[in-house]
Amino acid sequence: MRQKFLVTILSGFVSGVFVSSFIDFGWAFALLFIFLGLVFGIINYRHRTSIIAALFFVAVGFGQLKYGQSDLNGRQSDLRNKTEQRMSLVGIVSEEPEQKENYNRLVLKDEESEGKILVYLQNYPQYKYGDKLKINGILKNPESFSADFSWPAYLAKDGIYYEMFYPQTEFISSGNGFWLKEKLFDLKAKFLLAISKVVPEPHSAFLGGITIGARESLPKDLQEKFRTTGVAHIVALSGYNITIVAETIMLFFSFLPQYLAIGGGVIGVVLFAIMTGASATVLRASIMALLALTAKATGRIYTVSWALFLAGFFMVLQNPKILRFDTSFQLSFLATLGLIYISPIVKNKLVFVTDRFNLREIFSATISAQIAVLPLLVYKTGLVSLVGLPVNFLILPFIPLTMFLGFAVGIFGMISYFLSLPFAWASFILLQYELFIVDIFAKLPFSAVNIAGFSEIFLILSYTVIFFIVSHLHQKEKMEEKRTV
Repeated sequence: MRQKFLVTILSGFVSGVFVSSFIDFGWAFALLFIFLGLVFGIINYRHRTSIIAALFFVAVGFGQLKYGQSDLNGRQSDLRNKTEQRMSLVGIVSEEPEQKENYNRLVLKDEESEGKILVYLQNYPQYKYGDKLKINGILKNPESFSADFSWPAYLAKDGIYYEMFYPQTEFISSGNGFWLKEKLFDLKAKFLLAISKVVPEPHSAFLGGITIGARESLPKDLQEKFRTTGVAHIVALSGYNITIVAETIMLFFSFLPQYLAIGGGVIGVVLFAIMTGASATVLRASIMALLALTAKATGRIYTVSWALFLAGFFMVLQNPKILRFDTSFQLSFLATLGLIYISPIVKNKLVFVTDRFNLREIFSATISAQIAVLPLLVYKTGLVSLVGLPVNFLILPFIPLTMFLGFAVGIFGMISYFLSLPFAWASFILLQYELFIVDIFAKLPFSAVNIAGFSEIFLILSYTVIFFIVSHLHQKEKMEEKRTV
């Protein structure tokens, strides 16, 4: 009974957050939900069903209040009355700047108001995390550039409510950020530099994307090929990527005793998070990946699934906007669900695939994650890769070794150019093969199909169908197990 109460509270809270992310009914409506739930529960306190319904109403109300509070807190800044005005302010670069092809983009935290501003600058001079800058320009509210995508809401999930385009900029000082974060970003820059010295382009950019998610220097045509062939997750710091990476790392150590293989997977995920700067997105995805590792290693699907839902609940509680606007969170959650619930079913069906080199595990994990995230990817991108599975099958078995060699190239390269050369040559061979596969399949005329009009309704229907099919197959397997006992 306690589990039913807990499920009711969690689902009610998340439902309230989800509804509020589409329609803001206001705090009065949320309080009405809470009031009605309390009254209904008091009147019918002897009936369990009524108590569950009352708890759901109360939780929905609190979910709506929490979403409204997160939105209000972000907008309660001294900057809110200064938009569309030219102004000067002093702030600190609070995140690692993004280097685009024609411009740089950084998040500046105003020292006075502590409001965050997304600042667009020329490529040079370049700034880094922890730099204190004085900027002078026109402060603007973010505007949506597409009817299907809310740019203001996407920025709001990170607490960013203002933009400034190409202001006059004056450098004041460096070293004003969190010292550990500065060291991590410096280490990342040295790591990528060491790779670029011994591995040619675009292979070095690809290797940087595989190891620590640094895909900014990837050519646009290569990025498009990755999307067309369904392997963009390999070079994107999404939860989908980290979940697959975690799975393959543990499989790479599978020749060791189980506890060492699990330990290798955990260490691999932690190192991956540290090397990428340990951002909030990476940490959320890493939690999901570690839960997936635990489920696969212990076989305790029920226990780990509870941990997954609780982890997701507390992440939404901490930042309600990620439920709808953080694609990384959504992909990591769904991919982890796929590895927990779908992978065992798929593995049992792949009896024709050999267990040598853990190929059956790799294929089942790949198929399961693809099934779990496909509807969301179609909804977000409108693109379905028809060659995604074969390309993933041909590439993913080599990704763990490529990552290992990539880390070796970067780490030894920071010590000595010559020490990194053997690892660079070996990694180049694998990178050449992987890029060759992507290039061949991307050129096929039927490699990808655009699906227009894949709305929220189709998204919900797709996951409803997947849910019922997976539930039916699980029930069927349980019945077969009982017959054999």
